[in-house]
Amino acid sequence: MRVHVVSDVHGSADALAAAGDGADMLICLGDMLLFLDYADHTQGIFAELYGAEHAREYIDLRTARRFDEARQLTTGIAARLTADRGADLRTLTEQAIRRQYAALFGALAEPAYLTYGNVDVPRMWNGYLKPGHHVVDGGRVEVGGLTFGFAGAGLISPYRTPNEIPAAEFAAKLDAVGPVDVLCTHIPPAVPELLYDTVARRMETGSQALLEVIRQTQPRYAFFGHVHNPLVQRVRVGRTECVNVGHFRATRVPYVVQL
Repeated sequence: MRVHVVSDVHGSADALAAAGDGADMLICLGDMLLFLDYADHTQGIFAELYGAEHAREYIDLRTARRFDEARQLTTGIAARLTADRGADLRTLTEQAIRRQYAALFGALAEPAYLTYGNVDVPRMWNGYLKPGHHVVDGGRVEVGGLTFGFAGAGLISPYRTPNEIPAAEFAAKLDAVGPVDVLCTHIPPAVPELLYDTVARRMETGSQALLEVIRQTQPRYAFFGHVHNPLVQRVRVGRTECVNVGHFRATRVPYVVQL
């Protein structure tokens, strides 16, 4: 069975349209939306709403981990934005999100199996899913005689992305999945080499509970994304091949594996 896996799509609807070509199974590990593009500050919802120059300033503050100043910047701009456009910031943001989701899910092939990333808004997905889009979060499916488990979302971090949950809640999702052949999550297990982003020059957040589940149940593969430029793409934990499937917005091609 030829399986294609994507993660960290971040608005790349055109490339997503071809991600399932030739696959027996297509998996998406979340982060569909593009809020900020650190490589191009003119792209994404933030730049659309606040302007490209404010996006550059915001990115610089977040990169320097000056989170309070970044939030102060957006608070000040939001007041002016609401006055200028005659709508509150929440409404304007949701409108921008809906435009992206309409394009992304419209492009995504059927069938596809999806779980949520930390830069996703789960409550808004249902309005855009096609009949062949199967969202699995804290559950499992059987395809081609193999069991695939899914646990979505990110862990709470200083970045306050839309879909972050406590570690205990994420661990409960993993418990609900149980032993599987292939374990699919958005975030990596807590292995330092998988968490360090070589471009951002920082450690991202991984899951200790996920690492323990991998050690105990030994799936054939553990697939994930989240870290765009990891120090290493894959490591072995016992018999399990742990694989970062890549930053799809940058690569524009799925990770391909024969199972």
